[in-house]
Amino acid sequence: MADPLQMPGVPATVLIFVRTDCPISNRYAPEIQRIAARFSAQGVKFWLVYPDASETADSIEKHRAEYHYEVGVLRDPKHVLVNAAKVRVTPEAAVFLPGRKLVYHGRIDNRYVDFGKARPAPTTHDLEAALDAVMAGKPAPNETTRAVGCYLADLR
Repeated sequence: MADPLQMPGVPATVLIFVRTDCPISNRYAPEIQRIAARFSAQGVKFWLVYPDASETADSIEKHRAEYHYEVGVLRDPKHVLVNAAKVRVTPEAAVFLPGRKLVYHGRIDNRYVDFGKARPAPTTHDLEAALDAVMAGKPAPNETTRAVGCYLADLR
């Protein structure tokens, strides 16, 4: 497959790192779909990235169907994209501009304060703010935010 970060004519690429067994990333499925629908209409390309080497193509497809994802799917068992995106947990998002320029990585929003501690609703929408800025030709308000979720270091 061609490099997902080098797609001609794509103004920005969003990688969203998920695990099939991470309850926090699974709870974000509706929000991920909402953001993807909004920005895909503007040409932004979204990918779900599965970094767990033990996840099979079948388990990934089952997960995608169960949560009604309609975005592209990538496996990253060697953590090439994990390293490029500087992510540490799932769910975590990374926004790249053409030329593999990382302009944002971190949480989708601030719903989760810490593992097991959530707000009733988020008060900031970090991924959406980064994409709004990028699509307006401006820098993301924050280059990085702290995501809360399932640690990638747990993967072997």
